[in-house]
Amino acid sequence: MKNNIVVLSGGVGGARFLEGLIQAVPQEEIVVIGNTGDDEEFYGLHVSPDLDIVIYTLAGIVDEKQGWGFKNETYYTMQRLTKLGNDAWFQLGDQDLATHIHRTNLLKQGKTLSEVTDELVRHFDLKIKLLPMSNQPVRTVIKTSQRIISFQEYFVKNRAQDEVRDIIYQGAEKAKPVSGILEILHSAKAIIIAPSNPLVSIGTILSIPGMNKALQTSPAKIAAISPIIGGKTIKGPAAKMMQEMGMEPSAFGVAEFYRDFVDVMIIDEQDKNELKAIEKLGIKVGVTNTIMNDKKTKAHLAQAVLAYIDA
Repeated sequence: MKNNIVVLSGGVGGARFLEGLIQAVPQEEIVVIGNTGDDEEFYGLHVSPDLDIVIYTLAGIVDEKQGWGFKNETYYTMQRLTKLGNDAWFQLGDQDLATHIHRTNLLKQGKTLSEVTDELVRHFDLKIKLLPMSNQPVRTVIKTSQRIISFQEYFVKNRAQDEVRDIIYQGAEKAKPVSGILEILHSAKAIIIAPSNPLVSIGTILSIPGMNKALQTSPAKIAAISPIIGGKTIKGPAAKMMQEMGMEPSAFGVAEFYRDFVDVMIIDEQDKNELKAIEKLGIKVGVTNTIMNDKKTKAHLAQAVLAYIDA
């Protein structure tokens, strides 16, 4: 799989950027490395939120308002589970549950997560290559002042209200990148870090042994898109988490986090005052509108990123 555009992606932000990228590049030329640190077992089912968000979004069936799940979804199963006494803070729609049941059954039959993901991609008539970062379980957990909780409990159940003291990538030291990922990074035409949470989406991918080094040594030009705009995030707790972890919640802070391997940092027009500071890190800067409101603005961002990579 040589000369592909490789994208490291989390959930909503990454999926929305990919919506734009598939308008600029044939799907067959795109390889997505997805975060699985958010994976969790709910009601006995293996749920892979970030992988599913990418699939549903590119298939045109995602609930765009919330950014995940199916549009026009029903929740009869969850309603019944609640009546049966289950703690149903993690809501899964009826159609979404079918995906998780299918995935869980295939995993129990001995298939790997990457094999199952590839089957789901083909089921939804997509042509991209979507690879989980690892077939081994890695879980992103949050250390607060009082306890250690899963990312989903922190983000969904507690609505990111807890103060983050540390982020732990459980199992990462024993995990291996999915077969072929390191070679794909080395032979890529270009590598793009999607506008995903640097700490709990991209950071989890980077925690897999060999991943960071592969990015540092890849001959491909690497561009990263800042998810922080004007000191805030459009969606998700990235800015809050960065601040609580002692990082500057800004485009500069994101650039500093990626400085070991990024060649070009894409920042929003609102943050152009940070351009010189980022350039002092030895990183080139591209300034454009990074707010993805619709299909047109998503395509514009993708085209702008590709242009800055080729410049």
